[in-house]
Amino acid sequence: MDSDTDEKKPRRAIYLLPNLLTTSALFAGFFAIISAMEGHYQNAAIGVILAIILDGLDGRIARLTNTQSDFGAEYDSLADVVSFGVAPALIVYEWSLSGLRDQGFIQLGWAAAFLYVACAALRLARFNTGIAQSDKRFFQGLASPAAAAVIVTLVWMAVDTGISGSELIPVALIVTVGTGLLMVSKFTYYSFKDIGSYMRISFLMLLAIVFIFVFVSLDPPKVAFGGFVLYALSGPVWFLWRWFRRRVN
Repeated sequence: MDSDTDEKKPRRAIYLLPNLLTTSALFAGFFAIISAMEGHYQNAAIGVILAIILDGLDGRIARLTNTQSDFGAEYDSLADVVSFGVAPALIVYEWSLSGLRDQGFIQLGWAAAFLYVACAALRLARFNTGIAQSDKRFFQGLASPAAAAVIVTLVWMAVDTGISGSELIPVALIVTVGTGLLMVSKFTYYSFKDIGSYMRISFLMLLAIVFIFVFVSLDPPKVAFGGFVLYALSGPVWFLWRWFRRRVN
């Protein structure tokens, strides 16, 4: 009887490849934290960027190989809190916001960083609980990897151009708080999940991908920062455009 009962129970499998990619993304986020604590901000930013790439791969690999699991989804969310919540907040705090202590506003710096972490955790919790009802082509609120990308590419661009974090404290404060609030907003963002979801893509799409890589290679920090800022602003802009059209009609 026991053997028959066991056979009827669904197996909660843990698959190696997608979870290995998630672990790699988690390690990249941990590496970014250590690098920021040691003052290597460019390495920290690149660590988060690598985590974003790996995070994008693990879900696609799981779907292509039919190895999705509840364990993998939960593990991915926990790794995202570290890589796209704690790591970017610590990087921007160590690089710039900690300078508020010299102006007598030390609480403002860590409060902004904590707000970002809390919003990232809330964003992930909302995504997990509403994933079955949502249209997978779109996100509600800025995705945590995109929010993290805005912060770390700002740091990367500034370090690359020789600008110190103390010179950009107001900018860092606005970006940290702004991306945090966008994560928990109700603005709609295109998810890009339908791109590359099939084995075959059009020649024009392939050509566009090539042009994107060439364009980014011209000046990776500036181009990446500009691209992620435009994406972060696309939600509010699309909302205002739809509101304006409703008012006109």
